[in-house]
Amino acid sequence: MSLLNVIDVEATCWDGQPPPGSVNEIIEIGLTVVDLRARRRVSRHGILVRPTRSTVSPFCTELTGLTQADVERGMTFAEACRLLVDEHGAAERPWASWGDYDRRQFARQSQADRVAYPFGYPVERGHTNAKAVFTTARGLRRKPGMSQALQIAGLPLEGRHHRGEDDAWNIAALVLDLLDRDAWPAAAGG
Repeated sequence: MSLLNVIDVEATCWDGQPPPGSVNEIIEIGLTVVDLRARRRVSRHGILVRPTRSTVSPFCTELTGLTQADVERGMTFAEACRLLVDEHGAAERPWASWGDYDRRQFARQSQADRVAYPFGYPVERGHTNAKAVFTTARGLRRKPGMSQALQIAGLPLEGRHHRGEDDAWNIAALVLDLLDRDAWPAAAGG
């Protein structure tokens, strides 16, 4: 079995600048496991993460549907990283996200919280920017957002956009589309 973790994070956000002392923190980790050989999505997960240096703004709730009360029930960032490693092989398994934001946010927050980066070192190791692969495979001049990419590929948007679990599921569908077009890089676990 050749497994790929497709990750999408949601983080605290504001309409404009963050309040003084607040920083973007992961509040949800969406994870879809793709079996690249079988060419199918085998599991989906949503991990809520409790922020410690920010709160969920009304703007963030409108965007993601997540409230401060929802994320208060989540686990710490350290616990979420341990879960990724222990239950989803994050340190060894290749992974993908739509763009580089997710990789950079994990790297920033791991450093800020003094938590081991869950995907192994260096931080670029094993990561594929699915947006860049899609853009090249489709011969596009501009990199599309996930929902636009789904339209281009003729795939439905399943669930709620800007919910990590649903976005990871949809990004995984785009990865499978790239696999079917022989456009997914072999080095990315293909």
